[in-house]
Amino acid sequence: MTPAYPIALGAAAAEERERLILEHLSQVRLIARRIHDRLPGSVNLDDLISTGIVGLISAIDHFDPSLGVKLKTYAEYKIRGAILDSLRGLDWAPRQKRKKAKQIESAIAAAEQRLKRTPEENEIAEQLNVSMEEFHAWLVEIRGVDLGSLESSTEDGGRDLLKFISDDEEKWPSRIVERLALEDLLTKAIEHIPGIERTVLSLYYREELTLREIAKIIHLHESRVSQLKTQAILRLRSSLKKCWPMERGA
Repeated sequence: MTPAYPIALGAAAAEERERLILEHLSQVRLIARRIHDRLPGSVNLDDLISTGIVGLISAIDHFDPSLGVKLKTYAEYKIRGAILDSLRGLDWAPRQKRKKAKQIESAIAAAEQRLKRTPEENEIAEQLNVSMEEFHAWLVEIRGVDLGSLESSTEDGGRDLLKFISDDEEKWPSRIVERLALEDLLTKAIEHIPGIERTVLSLYYREELTLREIAKIIHLHESRVSQLKTQAILRLRSSLKKCWPMERGA
């Protein structure tokens, strides 16, 4: 595809390119901030913005107006993609945090099997043999693990689950079948988690609200919203492990 704004066209094109970059910088900052709100404090916002700017420049250089797509829409796709790609290789969760996340997942699965229903918070804590206060502290502590918890399970040699429902996945027939199957499994799993957790997940992932924004809507403290989100994700992981191949080659 021929870039719409190649520098090779001369000074006028270069000036137009620079104008477009400056015009869309606020879009980069907005997307970077929203993604940063989902990450541990150790991730630097300026780094995300810098990566997003690279995505913006790529969008401007490869934008084709004849396709009938707005530059802002195409730029959002490239900016978000660049930032997420830069994050996929990071592993910011210490081993101890990952261990606790696995313990909670196992406790959810064990309690569900024993009770023959979705376990309540106190029942998960009981399964872990910890107090409710300590269980809530665990959920806060492993907050930084949850970004990748449905995206991948690399420590277990797992597969990138979200790739199967991502719009960016290659549209091979086999991929489409897998994606539809996973969507169905996720839908069924989400139906069985507590209503408040479903609401938090919907507002966070579908509406792309921050934890602070969600807290105001459902009238809970931001830390409690964070606990509910983490717990919901661990419930879904526990549920998916029962019926979705997690091992390579499976």
